[in-house]
Amino acid sequence: MDTIFAEATPPGRGGVSVVRLSGPDSHAVLQTLVGAVPEARRAYLRAVRDGDDLIDRALVLWFPEGHSFTGEEVAEFHLHGAPVISTRLAEALLARGLRRADAGEFSKRAFLNGRMDLAEAEGLSDLLSAETEAQRKLAMRTADGELGQKADELRSKLIRAGALVEASIDFADEEVPEEVPAEVYSLIDSVRHDISMMLKAYPATERLRQGYEVAIIGPPNAGKSSLLNRIAQREFALVSDIAGTTRDILELRTDLRGLPVTFLDTAGLRESADPVEAMGVKRATERAEQADLRIHLSESPDVSTLRVDGDFVVRSKADLGFGNGISISSKTGEGVAELLDMVYDSLRVKAADSGLVGHRRQAEALERARDALDISAGTEPEFLAEALRSAVLGLASMVGRVGAEDYLDEIFSSFCIGK
Repeated sequence: MDTIFAEATPPGRGGVSVVRLSGPDSHAVLQTLVGAVPEARRAYLRAVRDGDDLIDRALVLWFPEGHSFTGEEVAEFHLHGAPVISTRLAEALLARGLRRADAGEFSKRAFLNGRMDLAEAEGLSDLLSAETEAQRKLAMRTADGELGQKADELRSKLIRAGALVEASIDFADEEVPEEVPAEVYSLIDSVRHDISMMLKAYPATERLRQGYEVAIIGPPNAGKSSLLNRIAQREFALVSDIAGTTRDILELRTDLRGLPVTFLDTAGLRESADPVEAMGVKRATERAEQADLRIHLSESPDVSTLRVDGDFVVRSKADLGFGNGISISSKTGEGVAELLDMVYDSLRVKAADSGLVGHRRQAEALERARDALDISAGTEPEFLAEALRSAVLGLASMVGRVGAEDYLDEIFSSFCIGK
């Protein structure tokens, strides 16, 4: 492979800029820039020179092949954080035949070199984009290999079952203990049950990974934009006494006690002859139907036809005397904290159902394994053995041990440069 490099810290001025190299020429290139290469995995202060030009004095690290994140030779320069310094070092590296890394190329090489499986790579990608504590914890479990460990546990059971079936085929003329078939089906039932439970938790896990949506809906001038501004604690949405001010959907991404929640401010629900407002109402209705939760806001107890079990019906403008039942005032803040408590409690129940499988690719691999195990008692041993092999293949594809080529570019292109 080529030797690649990238700035691993965000571009711009900062305290430190980290430039990372990976590939077979990392050690040799490092030596041309700093002279004596530091002992492996230890940081030393070195003068970084391109010929007679002193680029910077930096902390330098070197990792030998097989002992780095990518599995290749890796070098790092911890430079002072002025952009001109990292730019000058990049010029020196390009002059030595290195090329700039593509997005996610370091992680992709780690996968190709067996330093992580594909599920761990997806977990790492989720970790890099995590915005809340709940997302961090979920991503950390996958990035730490928990999903791969579960796949190996299930795979070992199927391999045991397969070995018993193969033995019954190979030694069909010999005496085989009667308990062998019972153990095979017991193992299959155990694996199929575990897979079914993982798939059952998939929708909740995917939703937690992507974030929840809470739609604020109601008639015009019900105070939807004012409520959004109160939640944001700033002037996020335009507020006016003129009905129909909000035409498009405004999205406010928040961290609600560790849960990722996007509040949606929607157009007022009413019949309108204005084609633009009518389009806004149509979009509001469609988006609200897809949301995880809806807050029906109005000055009267009327409830929209969009209500489903678990939604909240809230009276607005409690400061003007509309204060029965669940009521709030976006102007004074009355009742808003209690409403957010209720939203959190509702979404927390949904999050409690989450598991480890949070990507459609992973769920599809599990579905293939589960379908392969849809076996009835008395199945011929040859067909049973083939079904077990197919199920093992499905579990292997979930963590990218087989059939991963079609997913690599899609997965790693979502990573940032330098990771």
